[in-house]
Amino acid sequence: MYTPADRSALRDALIARGRADARITGAALTGSAAVGAEDEWSDIDLAFGLAADADQSGTVADWTSTMYAEYGAIHHTDVWSGRTIYRVFLLDSTLQVDIAFAPREAFGALGPTFQLLFGSAVEQPARSTPKPVDLIGMGWLYALHARSSIARGKAWQAEYMISGVRDHVLMLMCLRHGVPHSEGRGLHLLPAATTSAVEPTLVGSLETAELRRAFRASVDVLLSEIAEVDPELAVRLTRTLRELTT
Repeated sequence: MYTPADRSALRDALIARGRADARITGAALTGSAAVGAEDEWSDIDLAFGLAADADQSGTVADWTSTMYAEYGAIHHTDVWSGRTIYRVFLLDSTLQVDIAFAPREAFGALGPTFQLLFGSAVEQPARSTPKPVDLIGMGWLYALHARSSIARGKAWQAEYMISGVRDHVLMLMCLRHGVPHSEGRGLHLLPAATTSAVEPTLVGSLETAELRRAFRASVDVLLSEIAEVDPELAVRLTRTLRELTT
């Protein structure tokens, strides 16, 4: 297990290496460190802006080799956003290290967690927030598949679909209360009375009766949240969605 001191030392070393790499013209802290919100479980989040003539794939490959050879990486995975690659490393210490390699024109803040360390950033378009109506549509879509999964005796698929209904309800709640909606980051900020209404949607076993109970609860909270967004839509959907649970 790593310590906060270990994390800080590695981050400083990576930043220094970035300054010394001619292919990198800018660097920024991202994530919790950028806003002074780290705790003992926080990972390392860095973003590098590349020079105009830098080869992105070659730069990423070189840094990847270094992470394995010098810093204890045991595996990595990639997440793409536009032309920016986020290479996520798992170290043998259990520390996660996320390094974004962005073309110069894509290097800039995508949200509030961006602290420029050196170089210059380019203003980026704000990330779009999902529309409540789209989350509602995904909610009833998962509900349809939950109904058919239970009827077909596909217990694990039913659990997955019920969880999908719940996840979209929780995202709707996050949007309504103005807290981060992505990847559950704002769920702890929701009022207890709000999240307590969702607890009955948790599936306690794969028994058919339990799946049906949790499914009914998920439809109840979905309809309740739809009513917060669009009362008329909730009225139109109520009979049909409740029929799914009969």
